[in-house]
Amino acid sequence: MSFESNAERVGRDKAVWGGALRVACALSLLTASGCGDLVRQGTGSSYLIVGALEAASGATPQAFGSNLQSDVITVVDGVATIFNDVGRVRLTLGMKDAGSAESPTTPTVNNFITLDRYRVEYIRADGRNTQGVDVPYAFDGAVTATVGASDTTIGFTVVRHTAKGEAPLAALARSPVIISTIARITLYGRDQTGREVIATAQMSVDFGNFGDPSSGGD
Repeated sequence: MSFESNAERVGRDKAVWGGALRVACALSLLTASGCGDLVRQGTGSSYLIVGALEAASGATPQAFGSNLQSDVITVVDGVATIFNDVGRVRLTLGMKDAGSAESPTTPTVNNFITLDRYRVEYIRADGRNTQGVDVPYAFDGAVTATVGASDTTIGFTVVRHTAKGEAPLAALARSPVIISTIARITLYGRDQTGREVIATAQMSVDFGNFGDPSSGGD
């Protein structure tokens, strides 16, 4: 009969427990990674539906449309002026578990989504997307609105004043070139239990020195 020394027994136990610990840590990391992915995608029981996305030139802020012609400089009473361009989005609340026709799920206050931030990014179909060279810089803006049981319309800025004074838009004031982009608007919020909700919408935005509404041309 062979006898195992204390040192050998301790070494064997450490090897067994060490292997188990490594497996447990690996599973823990995998679980944490999976949870992180779910959080980024939105874990709330409700979500946002974009009903309409429109924008208007700052020179004619009431003339909303599905595409935006962003005038980089507008002459008003003989004075060259820069306007920011505005947008609006109509949002509806949707439920992930909608139930059935016989037993629909009605949202409660906990399902309401409060928005607190948005981001605007510009991209081009030709793949030339360097910010400050090919397209304006992306930016973040603050917004506060709650989407509940009825449709909610939210206003925001699509193109900032500062972007029209920076490359590549500033040069368009003295050029017939048009820069065509797609503006990607991402809305961030949380339901009333703190779960993150994200919604994205897109629209066409063309930048150039367009005719002015007051004079009929630059």
